[in-house]
Amino acid sequence: MRSKSAKPSENLLEELQAALSHGTVARRVETLRRVTDLFVGNAVEYSDEHVRVFDDVFQCLIEQIETSARALLAERLAPLPAAPPKIIRTLAFDKVIEVAGPVLAKAERLDETTLLEIARTRGQAHLKAISLRRVLSEALTDVLVTRGDEDVVQSTVSNPGAQLSEGSLTDLVTRAERDDDLAACIGLRPDLPRHHYLKLIAKASLSVRRKLEAAHPELADEVSSVVQEAAQRVRAAAMTRQTEMARALVKSLHEDGRLNELQVTAFAEQGKFDETNAGLAALAGVAVDTAETMMIESRTEGVMILAKVAGLQWSSVRAIIAMREKLSGGARTDMMTLRDSYEALRSSTAQQVLRFHRMQSTIPAA
Repeated sequence: MRSKSAKPSENLLEELQAALSHGTVARRVETLRRVTDLFVGNAVEYSDEHVRVFDDVFQCLIEQIETSARALLAERLAPLPAAPPKIIRTLAFDKVIEVAGPVLAKAERLDETTLLEIARTRGQAHLKAISLRRVLSEALTDVLVTRGDEDVVQSTVSNPGAQLSEGSLTDLVTRAERDDDLAACIGLRPDLPRHHYLKLIAKASLSVRRKLEAAHPELADEVSSVVQEAAQRVRAAAMTRQTEMARALVKSLHEDGRLNELQVTAFAEQGKFDETNAGLAALAGVAVDTAETMMIESRTEGVMILAKVAGLQWSSVRAIIAMREKLSGGARTDMMTLRDSYEALRSSTAQQVLRFHRMQSTIPAA
């Protein structure tokens, strides 16, 4: 069998360039087809040197050819792991989405830097193609979520291979308050952190309640009760393995006498919502679900009530509030004002409010 390296790469390139310099566009397209057939049929056998030769040949052949020919080339090369990298990059930057789309969506040869550059500079059609890739890094999803329109964002969120950063999740959950379809896409992600899921459920429940009450004002009280019960059932079903492990860890620490204010503060400083919530609940002597309801409220009073009952110092409370702000992406609060409010809060008052929360949590079960 004749080796593919029998003819030097320079001779092959010179021969092709000489033929193309005197050929018509039709001749160029036909040559492109023949070279593509040759490459696709034997791609797994080519060495890096051969791939580089084909890369140079493809670059020469796609000059001054029609869009349909470039699009066909993109379709055929995109799925190949060993596709020539330079031509793949050239096709990816093509302004025509029919050419760039297949490469942006499928080509494993495209490096992260190139994808980020295209995501930051091209239009929505190119962003949509990128959102369909098998794997998307956090850096890429950040750009897609920031620059993408509704279609791009939903496509990104629906992609199981998309890694969503904490910042993107915070932004998406906030957007979902006004977009039920987006809320459904986010809620179906198995990797959605629990604190984001709970916030999503809380906001979605409010949205559903408003729509139902507007349609049936005579049933407003009944609708509110049904929505509340449904939300609690969904929340209970949303317990993830990570949350279960966090609660089991805190329970073990508490039973062994090793759970204290310092440990809860450490959980908060590390951004561990489930551990912090379970620890604060244990120290305050309340059910974890009750503490969780108070922890995810938009206002900070719930956290301060729990902390006061648990006997925490302000430095620990500040760490918990800072964790909530970081996880929710909410506006920064005035810590000095909160400190004054916390120090002025009486333990007896906090106990009364906490009893009210306990009573509220038992109403649906009754």
